[in-house]
Amino acid sequence: MNSQSEKISALIITYNEIGYIEKCIESMVFADEIIVVDSYSTDGTFEYLENHPKVKVIQRPFENFTDQKSFALRQASNDWVLFLDADEVLTPKLQNEIQHTINSGTKKNAFWFYRTFMFKDEKVFFSGCQTDKNYRLFRKSKVAFAKDKIVHETLNVIGESGTLKTRLIHYSYKDYSDFKGKILKYGRMKAIESLRKGRRFSYAKLVIKPIWKFFNRYIIRLGLFDGFKGLVLSYIHARGVVEHYKALKALETETRTSTAPISTILERAA
Repeated sequence: MNSQSEKISALIITYNEIGYIEKCIESMVFADEIIVVDSYSTDGTFEYLENHPKVKVIQRPFENFTDQKSFALRQASNDWVLFLDADEVLTPKLQNEIQHTINSGTKKNAFWFYRTFMFKDEKVFFSGCQTDKNYRLFRKSKVAFAKDKIVHETLNVIGESGTLKTRLIHYSYKDYSDFKGKILKYGRMKAIESLRKGRRFSYAKLVIKPIWKFFNRYIIRLGLFDGFKGLVLSYIHARGVVEHYKALKALETETRTSTAPISTILERAA
């Protein structure tokens, strides 16, 4: 064990997260600093954060997830960083495991967290959520977000990674319209990412990919055992794939008919 306690910075990016953000912040108060980068929320999120005695909030326009998270990472004062989404909550057991881990003299530079997905206040056991994990704890000096990803951002890590035992609670599904809005937004941003990588729209993919997404989550990943929750989640994820290809087709059409450079069109779409 280290004789001196390691300091940790907690980071979040937000936009209109009231109803989620409060639980997230309160589960992070053990951190030495909490920094939130807000994309000009209009639902009271910014006011809540501004009035919280432990939080430093910065307002900044949102371009994409990788850009916003990279900016937030640069604001951290400490090398150890805990980076959560606004709808994620640390249990007391996970808080203790985090503190023990960073003070154990570990040689690992990043840690995966498995997540328990919550459908409102009920656990989802299947539907593709059973193996859901993300990097949430890492050394700032040993990581960088991959620049070619603008949604479902990827963390590149120098050195060895580990996995914490305790699961993070993920309150992503508040209601149908909220979750649907998130998934459709991800689909549109994925279209921008696809066009940048030279991928093209096809009607075959528009039909086959959503069907496969639904079949994979509901049948292969056992969503049917989650009952109505599994059906809803599988359907919305399939709708996200439809939105991805519809947005990709619209962007391709615009690049063919517009006199503006492709970079300008993609920047405007984002």
